Amino acid sequence: MQKIGILGAGAWGTALAMAAHRAGRDVVLQAFEAEVADSINSNHINAQFLPGISLDPAIRATTSIAEAVTADAVILVAPAQFMRSVCEAAKPNWQTGTPAILCAKGIEQGSFKLLSEVVSEVLGPDVPIAVLSGPTFAIEVARELPTALTMACTDEELGQRLGTALSSLCFRPYYSPDVIGAQLGGAVKNVLAIACGIIEGRGMGDNARAALITRGLAEIARLGAVLQADEHTLMGLSGLGDLTLTCSALQSRNFSLGVALGKGQTLDAILHERTAVTEGVFTAAAVVELARRHQVDMPICQAVDAILNLNADLQSIIDGLLRRPLNIE
Repeated sequence: MQKIGILGAGAWGTALAMAAHRAGRDVVLQAFEAEVADSINSNHINAQFLPGISLDPAIRATTSIAEAVTADAVILVAPAQFMRSVCEAAKPNWQTGTPAILCAKGIEQGSFKLLSEVVSEVLGPDVPIAVLSGPTFAIEVARELPTALTMACTDEELGQRLGTALSSLCFRPYYSPDVIGAQLGGAVKNVLAIACGIIEGRGMGDNARAALITRGLAEIARLGAVLQADEHTLMGLSGLGDLTLTCSALQSRNFSLGVALGKGQTLDAILHERTAVTEGVFTAAAVVELARRHQVDMPICQAVDAILNLNADLQSIIDGLLRRPLNIE
């Protein structure tokens, strides 16, 4: 596990390149934008996606997917809705047995599949898959602040090797066998973070936000149960940990989008001002449809989907949630 390829040189992909380099790995970081690769190689900075952070000159960037996947393990950091097309581009050069480490958080629109299913479908069932997920802001990883997260893989020996290959004093991957739970927590928490942001933007108070986080976790757990996720995973770093972080800080793109919605801005206006992808916007409808297919009640996610995709009135949606019958917790 000496050479690590990374597909996607956004903020998170760049931060992961720094983490892998600190762990002693040789890193090749693939960028979809030529100017990003040039900036990293010439100036040792990703000015577009991670400004103000100096990169070690040993971190090399390329625009070639083929070059990046010629590695001992490949980290996939492209946004969830682009994961299929990125894997299709990588497939001709993907080496037999090379593990894919999934770092995007979402559910594919249209197919309503988890990203592990998408990757296996495109690259083939023989490609080993791991999921790296947890409470992680890219800027804090880049600044080498302490970070703990989950490395999920059904093959324990491989999962431990991958975790060890990326670990350092301040970057601590904990092994889990639960690939489904690690993905589910990361995907649904983005939708819930938008809801928490709306609460903040509307000035509804910390009590309401804490209640929403708690009831949102119950929604994740209900969906996780039917998808055979381990409930302990959802209480861990890739579940409760990620949910707590994303629902509490303006650094979160999903939370800050919700704040703007709560203050009366339109979704189109918010997205027009952003270059980075806000995953929860694209995952909301997929989560709701997945829940519907499995007959799982997820009223908070349904509310967010209605606001984002069905032009529902924000206050009416809030009032509807507050009027729901009281049930046994």
